[in-house]
Amino acid sequence: MPSISMTPRRPLVAALASLVLPGFGQLYNGALNRGIWLFLVFALLCIPGVALVALYLPSRLMLPTLLLGLGLTLAVWAYSVWDAWRGARHHPGGPALAWQQSGVYALVFVLCDLLALPLLSLYVRQHQVEPFYIPSSSMEPSVRSGDLIWADKRYNCPGCQQGVHRGDIAVFAYPNDRSVRYIKRVIGLPGDHIQIDGQQIWVNGQALRHAPPAPGSTTVTESIGPRQWQVQWQAPATQTSSQPDPNRAPHAPQTSADLTVPDGQVFVLGDNRLASTDSRSFGTVPMQDILGRARQVWFSRDSQGVRWERLGLVLDQASK
Repeated sequence: MPSISMTPRRPLVAALASLVLPGFGQLYNGALNRGIWLFLVFALLCIPGVALVALYLPSRLMLPTLLLGLGLTLAVWAYSVWDAWRGARHHPGGPALAWQQSGVYALVFVLCDLLALPLLSLYVRQHQVEPFYIPSSSMEPSVRSGDLIWADKRYNCPGCQQGVHRGDIAVFAYPNDRSVRYIKRVIGLPGDHIQIDGQQIWVNGQALRHAPPAPGSTTVTESIGPRQWQVQWQAPATQTSSQPDPNRAPHAPQTSADLTVPDGQVFVLGDNRLASTDSRSFGTVPMQDILGRARQVWFSRDSQGVRWERLGLVLDQASK
């Protein structure tokens, strides 16, 4: 009777394999189906799951659901490590299967860890949602320096239901260096007539501001149709920062302008008008360079610590 080749299962190796990639230790143990399901659950929880939370849940549920999703992802990862260790310990040896070769293990690792996960992440970031860190005060008070935001990428693209509207907070490629991302508010669309005289702005003859600032206030309300927001024309007296502000205007922004927005372009301004480099400095922005619409703050902190009141804050509602 021919002898059967036995392959020993080492618990430590199995556990380390699943620590590197959930489900990999199960593959090492010969539990192919179990390994596939553990990897799929992990991948769907850690990447598309975050996109679903950021895009579709009400703002009050965003933070607890993100924390729950993170906990479930870590739990699946930990379970995969423990299950691989237990499987190797309870079944220390077995017949060598045809596919249990070092080349197959290397191929699976490359396909899953170096190809499938990065491609899934890239798809979500390009077509669903992408996080951005805001180092600049140029959009205060709406978006503050130290905010981490979600940008909705289902926006301004072929087949997308969300087009660019006046009042949107847009993330775009800086015209003078397309590797840099800027965040500003869209004020004018193609064909719009923009006029600026000091602190007053008109779009197609309609003034954005309808009331002077309250006594002692540094902000005023602007609106376009049903959209309204707060703008700041001088920094609060208490505002200090030791961090460089890459979007801060290096000199006083242009105080007068009279132009028509060219076809395929938009006119953008920062909400912090005296501390923003925007279309008053670099001109209009090609619509094709608009990458997403700022949707929600998912984390925020400053020198004093976490700004809990901003977590889950909705920045911009979709245009009606």
